[in-house]
Amino acid sequence: MQGINRRHPQDSSITGLPSPDSGENSDGKWASRLLRECATAMSEKDSSKIHHLLWMLNELASPYGDCDQKLAFYFLQALFCKATDSGQRCYKTLISVAQKSHSFDSIRKLILKFQEVSPWTTFGHVASNGAILEALEGEKKLHIIDISNTLCTQWPTLLEALATRNDETPHLKLTVVVTTSIVESVMNEITPRMEKFARLMGVPFEFRVMSGLNFLGELTKDSLGVQEDEAIAVNCIGAFRRVDVEERRAFFQMIQSLRPKVVTVVEEEADLSSSRNDFIKCFDECLRFYTIYFDMLEQSFAPTSNERLMLERECSRSIVSVLACDDEIDHGDSERRERGNQWSDKLREAFIPVGYSDDVVDDIKALLKRYRTGWSLVLPAAGGDDLGINLTWKEEPVVWASVWKP
Repeated sequence: MQGINRRHPQDSSITGLPSPDSGENSDGKWASRLLRECATAMSEKDSSKIHHLLWMLNELASPYGDCDQKLAFYFLQALFCKATDSGQRCYKTLISVAQKSHSFDSIRKLILKFQEVSPWTTFGHVASNGAILEALEGEKKLHIIDISNTLCTQWPTLLEALATRNDETPHLKLTVVVTTSIVESVMNEITPRMEKFARLMGVPFEFRVMSGLNFLGELTKDSLGVQEDEAIAVNCIGAFRRVDVEERRAFFQMIQSLRPKVVTVVEEEADLSSSRNDFIKCFDECLRFYTIYFDMLEQSFAPTSNERLMLERECSRSIVSVLACDDEIDHGDSERRERGNQWSDKLREAFIPVGYSDDVVDDIKALLKRYRTGWSLVLPAAGGDDLGINLTWKEEPVVWASVWKP
């Protein structure tokens, strides 16, 4: 699928379909309309229409075009895999390509540039660090269990904060649980850098990496090396969605067994779990989420940015996984996101919600002022059922953060 824009999307004469600029599509977003048409044809097993729409999308799609062309390109890949039952093979190929192309320097550059132009990840870092520091204040032996794929970019600011505490600097043990195979290869580069930075900050420090897990459900209290005299914090950023849907409550119970002082949770705001057995509903939610994400990337990066292209390519694995693999991929590679209220319902069975302090909220507001307009912080309504806080892009919730204790 070369995806070269050989025909203008308004040329409806070749399709027999309404023009993207017709009344039913007045916002001019042709990609969403055609992609939904194709997904519906697949659901109805209309092979003639499927082939016709796949061909048309291939003519219009491009990973180097505007937002519509890019969405068409990456969703076309997933739809083609769905139509040909090649989702697992495609997913494994995408993983293999990413593993070969990822180096410490390239990933570090990508993450730092993304954090520079967008609060998508830094929002969760600031919220979680603030909650962890407050919950562990006065403790002498800290153990943070980091279940995330953030490559430790969250922790330098926390180490700085520990170094400047008024009381005695505590001992920190940081156990990083690698949640994706793609980042395992770069952890050897991160270990000496973290240890060096802790020495510079004067923080007594022990760093452990747990990798090679088949899935997060294999984690146990013993494997995490939890000691009775440690004050435990469990930091989960993008971790829960990587746990198989049926195993999530058991995973929360395992975290509860650690008896942590605090559990910090950050997840992207999309429901790709309850709809997993309804292809059209799941497709619509997946398309909604990535339309927002691609718009954010377009507004945040220069058009020719290599980092933007890399971030967009990262999405291809998730889209193929959700739409074309029918949950048959290996354990630990799940991409079944849930919304904050769905996570809250499950977490309430093992934990008690804790609100963010005014100081942490002020830190987040100060963070958002560093970025372009369009970002905002939404706090839970007083007396409402909503828990946690939301980062929004153009008033659409995109990232949810919350704090819990046993």
